[in-house]
Amino acid sequence: MSNIVAIVGRPNVGKSTLFNRLIKRRQSIVHDQSGVTRDRVYGQSEWNGIEFSIIDTGGYVEGSQDIFEKEIIKQVKHAVREATVIIFVVDVTSEITDLDSQMSSFLKKIEKPVLLAVNKVDDSLRTYDTPIFYKLGFKEFYSISSINGSGTGELLDKVVTFFSKELVVKKNDLPRLCIVGRPNVGKSSLINLLLDDDKNIVTDQAGTTRDVTDSYFKKYGHEFFLVDTAGIRKKGKVKEDLEYYSVVRAIGAIENADVCILMLDATRGIESQDQNIFSLIQRNNRGVIILVNKCDLIENMNDESKSIKTQILNKISPFDDVPIMFISVLNKQRVLKAIQEAINVYDRLYTKISTSKLNDYILDVINHNPPPSVKGKRIKIKYVTQLPTKKPSFAFFCNLPQYIKESYKRFIENKLRKEFDFKGVPIQLFFRKK
Repeated sequence: MSNIVAIVGRPNVGKSTLFNRLIKRRQSIVHDQSGVTRDRVYGQSEWNGIEFSIIDTGGYVEGSQDIFEKEIIKQVKHAVREATVIIFVVDVTSEITDLDSQMSSFLKKIEKPVLLAVNKVDDSLRTYDTPIFYKLGFKEFYSISSINGSGTGELLDKVVTFFSKELVVKKNDLPRLCIVGRPNVGKSSLINLLLDDDKNIVTDQAGTTRDVTDSYFKKYGHEFFLVDTAGIRKKGKVKEDLEYYSVVRAIGAIENADVCILMLDATRGIESQDQNIFSLIQRNNRGVIILVNKCDLIENMNDESKSIKTQILNKISPFDDVPIMFISVLNKQRVLKAIQEAINVYDRLYTKISTSKLNDYILDVINHNPPPSVKGKRIKIKYVTQLPTKKPSFAFFCNLPQYIKESYKRFIENKLRKEFDFKGVPIQLFFRKK
């Protein structure tokens, strides 16, 4: 069983700050507005050579009528069920609140180790304010500062004592499939369906997902990370600073992904912002697959799919060698096939072609269709080799590389794509002097 730590508590006690400190990077959004963290956010950490996962949760607010706070309670309870150890965070700068007491009562009913962490003990004077938290009914507590890290070592020393001594397989090298798109195209719903778990909150309100959330997937012979992101809107429509940070995180997730799954809404087709997201994926040289969701809302989908696909290909041209699949998350149609295709794209990213095979094919193509002469000078491409890069890149050695036109480069690229199946994969061509 995996070693998992869940960080829980009411809003604004410093849970996300503690989470970021333990994973040693800023993943969860930290803001003085309550309710910033909504979904369960996962991260990886290590202490004294022991690796474990950490879950950051939203602020626990019992009895609220707010739709998001109701959903957050479900997320917190789910995180507690998943966890090996729970860190219950309270704030030394405030008295024990009713929410603290409610959280305490809830945690005492579960049969798992709970460690009380009194946060914001940023100096020695605040230490004198900590004994009041004995009233919550825990035998001991840990005085910590998420900001400067004091006390977190002692807390982690205790945390790891509850872990399984069995070796936990590292998952850092697994494929990362990042799901991106405009708000409300079905990104979180897709992940929840695949995981058979309401891990991510789903509502009709745009901007529900704010953090980038990682989900470990191991089913049907596949093993990878699914990354859910905030819906990416045009800059002019991003009015809240929180949403701005969420979009920045989503862009960062694209940069760190292996394959991006761009989701579209079948009822709206491909719009300008979808094109912008696709361009962003291209600029970062990431594998890509396009999923057109909500096909259940389109009458005569078999006929409409052809026109939608044609529209998409026209809008993403010239890089149109991309898998396009039509799905319905609601009706569970073609979802697993779509994920299989995303894995296929990942495998293509690591395609290695022998130099002899590459030259046998491409030099024959060049002999039949040589590059146009420039200023009476004939361009001779002598040989080609695949470069030892993570993504497919090829070096062409010739006498006059500066005269190779972009149209001819695209011609060669298309030939490579067709022959060696690079569908959905960015490839780079370099022409060098020889």
